[in-house]
Amino acid sequence: MSRIDVPGAAAALPRAWSSRVLGRVGPTAVKVLRMDELPVAEERHDVTEVLLVLDGRMELLVDGTSVPVGPGGMYVVPAGVPHAVAAGSRGTLVIVETEG
Repeated sequence: MSRIDVPGAAAALPRAWSSRVLGRVGPTAVKVLRMDELPVAEERHDVTEVLLVLDGRMELLVDGTSVPVGPGGMYVVPAGVPHAVAAGSRGTLVIVETEG
């Protein structure tokens, strides 16, 4: 077992919106990324995705509805639901999702 500095791992990423896997539990990956105020186009996944904002703020759009998520906040995006990130999102984001 190892201790991971999550904000440090996010800061060390070469660019924003480029995730890094921090650990795995079975087929589930725990990833970190840095948000940089630029938007991310709408996407949908075949599996449920957990989005946890460690610091900063994420301006999430879920199926066209604005869902702001602040520091320490978490949102569970069900499988198949369209979601995007609006401009102005910044900080550290942890993503938990099952990978195929």
